[in-house]
Amino acid sequence: MRHDTAGDPITGVKWSRRTTRKIAEELTALGIAVSKNTVGHLLQKMDFKLRVNRKQIASTKHPDRNRQFLYIGQQRERFATQGLPVISVDTKKQELIGNFKNAGAKWDREPVLVKDHDFRSEAEGMAIPYGIYDTQANRGTVFVGTSHNTPAFAVDAIAQWWSKEGCQRYPAARELLILADGGGSNGPRCRVWRKAIQNTLCTPLGLAVTVSHYPPGASKWNPIEHHLFSQISNHWAGEPLTDIDKILQFIRTTKTATGLTVNAYLIPENYPTGIKISDAEMRQLNLVPHDTLGRWNYTVRPLQNVN
Repeated sequence: MRHDTAGDPITGVKWSRRTTRKIAEELTALGIAVSKNTVGHLLQKMDFKLRVNRKQIASTKHPDRNRQFLYIGQQRERFATQGLPVISVDTKKQELIGNFKNAGAKWDREPVLVKDHDFRSEAEGMAIPYGIYDTQANRGTVFVGTSHNTPAFAVDAIAQWWSKEGCQRYPAARELLILADGGGSNGPRCRVWRKAIQNTLCTPLGLAVTVSHYPPGASKWNPIEHHLFSQISNHWAGEPLTDIDKILQFIRTTKTATGLTVNAYLIPENYPTGIKISDAEMRQLNLVPHDTLGRWNYTVRPLQNVN
């Protein structure tokens, strides 16, 4: 197996291209009679584990990628040291509401029968889960919209999180760090996102909001992906999402052995698309780019003397 073995240089975990059956056959040919199950147990004792392909190689690697990762780490440490909130945000995969197939499997006596095609026209609606993961408290909150995934919807979700949970968890905090992806409704180039932060989060709530975006092709490093969204997907795996109440209930009952708990709320408002923000409106924002990669890191502060 020497030439078919790979390993993690950090943890020492190893894996092999050969199957347990093939290894058992080769050992038998050498005069060592052993079953494939026994080979599996022996491999585990030797720190081998089953491995699957992992999507971690970005198609494009930005030259400032590592520099941004280091800066995000510094930002997280600074806020955590001061007892200030750090939240990771993103939109989970949108879900058709109805009797449609949901990926995964669950224990049951009989398979659940669902529609043979996932036609949008046959759905009762669309669920748009916008997630907020509090990295220090290990708490998740998901706001489910039914309209459009817009920047205004994203910022409304964050503002509601602050009013419902954040301000109670961090009563003395007047600053907030948001970790966001490099695209979508909360992307760094989105003017509506920045204006909504000013008008919905900063000025009304008196918060100074710092945003750090993950570089292109690096969204899988955003903590919400593996700490919250993957847990929700595992929890409702194989279960058709037939109505909005069922979706909310599955999210609310998501838990992990490490102590994660999740709240869920419905945002039924309509969010129109195609909103444009002018250069003049952008100049009115109290937004300061950071000296380090200011296109990805910036702080928005409340406007003064607003009637």
